[in-house]
Amino acid sequence: MSKRIAGTAAIGLAAVLALSACGSGSDGGGGDKAAGGPVTLKMVAADYGDGPTAENSGDRFWKSVVGEFQAANPGIEVDVQVINWNDIDKQVATMVQNGQVPDILQTGDYSGFVQDGLLHKVDEVLSPNTRSDLLEKFAEFGKVDGTAYGIPFVSSARALFYNKDLFEKAGIAEPPKTWDELKTDAEKLKNAGVSQPFGLPLGQEEAQAESFLWFMGNGGGYKDASGKWAIDSPQNVETFAFIKELHDAGLTTPNPGTKDRKTVWEDFAAGKVGMVNGGPMSIPIFESGGLTGYGVTAIPGKNGPLDTTLGVEDWIMAFNKNGHQEQIRKFFDFFYSSSAAQKISDTYKLLPVTKSGIEKLSADEKLKPFLDALPNATFYPFTDPKWSEVNTAIKQTIGSAVSGDPAEVLGEIQKIAEGS
Repeated sequence: MSKRIAGTAAIGLAAVLALSACGSGSDGGGGDKAAGGPVTLKMVAADYGDGPTAENSGDRFWKSVVGEFQAANPGIEVDVQVINWNDIDKQVATMVQNGQVPDILQTGDYSGFVQDGLLHKVDEVLSPNTRSDLLEKFAEFGKVDGTAYGIPFVSSARALFYNKDLFEKAGIAEPPKTWDELKTDAEKLKNAGVSQPFGLPLGQEEAQAESFLWFMGNGGGYKDASGKWAIDSPQNVETFAFIKELHDAGLTTPNPGTKDRKTVWEDFAAGKVGMVNGGPMSIPIFESGGLTGYGVTAIPGKNGPLDTTLGVEDWIMAFNKNGHQEQIRKFFDFFYSSSAAQKISDTYKLLPVTKSGIEKLSADEKLKPFLDALPNATFYPFTDPKWSEVNTAIKQTIGSAVSGDPAEVLGEIQKIAEGS
């Protein structure tokens, strides 16, 4: 579930924010804080739904949450602007350039803002009770140099979904456990008339996740065991060489570098895709498309199923420019203690990041495979300040490795990671 500044905005959102923070001391339209009057918090949030007019739109979700909060806190208003994942960071950068700095941002990364001193520390905007309810493993990834700045917002895990009817039609008795089995099954699906045997979203929304899942299946990743960037490691190059082999044989989504996950998941729901990596947030898309005959299993690796999975968590954070620390704290404490987390799960099939939230969902059979996978999840290198820039580069370019030279494409991203 991800996003990032497009094009050549290489200075990054954090740098733009830093420039803005050096400017006017205005409170950015946040209300009369000096006089103790009403305060309006400006919040920017990513849309987990299907657009502004959809039943599950982010606008509707946040209107409900904010309405309950404002009823309980009449001196505080929250103005939420919901933006789709592909545009959110670019639009936030524009807001900041225009002097409209938000108080709260909910998106997929926080680390790029920390080095410029733009964020409140978590203990400044969360009460001790709320902090203690957060899942420790997830909260730990909100720290930079031992200090927490990013607050986990929602979480997820990944698994392989497969269409049982298409598998039966292709004569496949059970889902694949290895890459060789995956390729063989993909060939059988193609011979049975399936246009996309394996769904491969390597567009700007999902490239960083899809790539990481494949890397882990070959003992690779974005960093090595010592913590050094290893994007162009031999394992990762071999991984993309295999993906390229699948693509060149017509066994994947066509032009995967231009395909976002929602498009591929919709194709899976429509019976056009035999297998696809996904998470609990995929389920509403599959079921709204009329697909109920799907199975869920561990993601295949080169030599066997992954013994870990990608743990995905998105973040919420508070900027310190506008002086609304106390109001932000009240909003955050309300959010994590109210029914909001349950609403997120009910609406989007995303997982809570609190112990109390996980306990409430433990009886949901559809979410159980993912709840079970969370304790052994592997995460992006969120705590590295370079991740924001690397993440952008991955989304913009890694999809070209299936049509070009994997070693060359991964090597260019490695140079960005190393700062050369």
